Amino acid sequence: MKTSDYIDDKINKLPKGYVFTYMDFMNEVTRREAIIKHLNRMAVSGKINKLSKGKYFKPQETVFGTLLPDQHQIVKDLLEEDDKIVGYITGYSAYNALGLTTQVSSIIQIGKREIRPPFKRGRFKISFIKQKNTINKENIPLLRLLDAIRYIKKIPDTTIAKSCIRLMALLRKLKSSEHRKLIKLAFKYSPATRALLGALLREINCKAETEIRDLQDTLNPITEYNLGISEKVLSNAIYWNIK
Repeated sequence: MKTSDYIDDKINKLPKGYVFTYMDFMNEVTRREAIIKHLNRMAVSGKINKLSKGKYFKPQETVFGTLLPDQHQIVKDLLEEDDKIVGYITGYSAYNALGLTTQVSSIIQIGKREIRPPFKRGRFKISFIKQKNTINKENIPLLRLLDAIRYIKKIPDTTIAKSCIRLMALLRKLKSSEHRKLIKLAFKYSPATRALLGALLREINCKAETEIRDLQDTLNPITEYNLGISEKVLSNAIYWNIK
């Protein structure tokens, strides 16, 4: 089979919105230059779209134009290494998915242990936040919650009070075992994050009493955290030195 026929056939079998590079065709077709040349011809003809240098995707057309791939597809190479999860999408995308904001951003933020400077990928800016905890499939939803608490002042198109109310609603949906795991993960976050998490958990009458006390013991009793939260929203804020 000719290189072009092999590539065409494989792309036809890909789902729409799937992001790929020339490396996806190197297992059976080893002529690198021929692959790149054919992919670029396909991009010029409109059969595939170019996301950024060396990255392409199979387009999905709608009455509103071509849909971009979902964010996981756009950054999937940054989230896994050798079939192991090493990063997760957080930040603005997570805030939107959690119902904390309705705003959609062209910035994709990734939590990773090893971070790098931000860079552009097509119309998207990719940035990173340091995650000191182990990243795995079970931890990711909890890490996203902790990231939202950590960056509560930066959640767009909302207020801190509204964010707290929404976060408490999300925390109420967790099991007691998940509350305990959340607290354990919070030990590697900033003191302000730990204080706000503790106050939120107290507010929803979380049953993990021992773990919450342990969380409070990690905090400096004279340090204050200025978040501007009303006692009507967080009645126990004063006990966590949250102003």
